[in-house]
Amino acid sequence: MLKRWLILTIAICLTPYVVYGISVRSFIDALIAGLVLGVLNLIIKPILQILTLPINILTLGLFTLVINAVLLEIVAWLIPGFQIASFWSAILGGLFISIVSWVLSWIF
Repeated sequence: MLKRWLILTIAICLTPYVVYGISVRSFIDALIAGLVLGVLNLIIKPILQILTLPINILTLGLFTLVINAVLLEIVAWLIPGFQIASFWSAILGGLFISIVSWVLSWIF
């Protein structure tokens, strides 16, 4: 879990440099956001995926991007130092964080 937390933190730290509309005030805020996002991914994401399974099947899995964006919006609402300007920024940020997390997990 510590490895997953650090990977999410690194991905969150890199996101403001790539996605316009996402900002992280400090590394501590990124650590807290990574922890909260990890907990949300562990507890809430499977429930949301089951509830939205029909639309996820119809969109061939692309609705998962919306679920990731919603989870990022929840993190931004909970953490004052992590801000997202728009829902499109959240979708792009969720996509970027997912890709970076996947690559870093594959490397480490």
